[in-house]
Amino acid sequence: MISSRRSFLKIGLAGAAMLAAGGLIYRQFQPAPQRFVLDDSGRSMLAAVIPAMLGSALPQAAAERTASIAQAVEQVRLAILGLPLAAQKEVQDLFNLLSLAPARRLLAGIPPWEEASAAQVADFLQGWRMHRLTLLQGAYHALHDLIAGSWYAQPAHWQAIGYPGPMKELS
Repeated sequence: MISSRRSFLKIGLAGAAMLAAGGLIYRQFQPAPQRFVLDDSGRSMLAAVIPAMLGSALPQAAAERTASIAQAVEQVRLAILGLPLAAQKEVQDLFNLLSLAPARRLLAGIPPWEEASAAQVADFLQGWRMHRLTLLQGAYHALHDLIAGSWYAQPAHWQAIGYPGPMKELS
């Protein structure tokens, strides 16, 4: 086959037209963002990550600690549902990624969340916090902000950080 400049340009134009048509078709059939759904694997992930994030802010007694973690998981779920749909989709993608065993092992180095030790989870979080990829740093900060924000949004936890609550004049 003899290649010429003319045939090269024709092939390039045909390829660009096919890509544009594919992009249009993809945009037409792309589903709208869905609301966040916290499934069992997401709950397991949060139940492992919350103690590593909140540390000594959680009660030490086992029963009280378990109840506080369950409450924090629910508060995080509610906080996520308050985000715009596009942000909920991003958080859902992060939760799905961390729930998928090969991805969790590759990106976080964590065994199944139920089997992960507190030290393993803390190491994973610290690794993402200081990672050279800003994408993983962003994922860490998203988890941190969701967990710490929803925890300290509760009036019961304000005293621990010395926050007296909103000014009486404004409420």
